[in-house]
Amino acid sequence: MTIWSHIFPDVIDDDRVFKAMADRSRRYLLDLLFARDGRTLTELESELEMTRFGVMKHLRVLEGAGLVVTKWSGREKLHYLNPVPIRLIHNRWIDKYTERQVSALADLKAELESQAWHKSKARKRA
Repeated sequence: MTIWSHIFPDVIDDDRVFKAMADRSRRYLLDLLFARDGRTLTELESELEMTRFGVMKHLRVLEGAGLVVTKWSGREKLHYLNPVPIRLIHNRWIDKYTERQVSALADLKAELESQAWHKSKARKRA
């Protein structure tokens, strides 16, 4: 099995990706790898308040969903973010809801909330 089979699997299992991303610690691991790819388990463990075994367990779930791939460099096992499954989820489940009308409603909501915030701030000054 090559690294490419992990990055571009034949079928992305949406359920595994959603399950993997449902946990706050796993999302944090993905954020760490996004900030700097190619980290060792020790590096990742130092960023979390959990045991080494706990971090390994979370990494296995992320690997199983195809969100993290590993590569050995000498005696070090490096972990890399694979954004492909996230992008495929985005394309399938998010893009279709970001049509022009939905975007316009979101912009309107933000504008109305901003106006309400400015009004309440002005009342507090008075």
